Amino acid sequence: LPDLTDEQIEKQIAFCVSKGWAMNVEWTDDPHPRNSYWELWGLPLFDVKDPGTVMFELKEARKACAAGYIRMNAFDASYGVESCVMSFIVNRPTSEPGFYLERTETSGRKLQYTIKSYSVQANPEGGRY
Repeated sequence: LPDLTDEQIEKQIAFCVSKGWAMNVEWTDDPHPRNSYWELWGLPLFDVKDPGTVMFELKEARKACAAGYIRMNAFDASYGVESCVMSFIVNRPTSEPGFYLERTETSGRKLQYTIKSYSVQANPEGGRY
């Protein structure tokens, strides 16, 4: 899919704000499908009535994390839901490194495959932040 334009992002944010959902911005350099713990950019934006405030935070995150992935989340705090109800990617790096399969031989001549990210390989633990 093509990237969302800023106008499309702002319309999504306006919809979320109209529903009373709290917005937050997250980023990561590891887009692995099982990486559900992204870094929170600032604090969640509770009780925001203006989509411009959320767009400002997004622009600041883009300046600081241009080489990473940035997503917007909308959180519905209403009783019975209390969870993330919308999440979408708003920024990707110009060059996406991709993934590779690591093969490991285990007991009984079994093979085990693990998906690993090239971005994590290039920036090992302790050197990523």
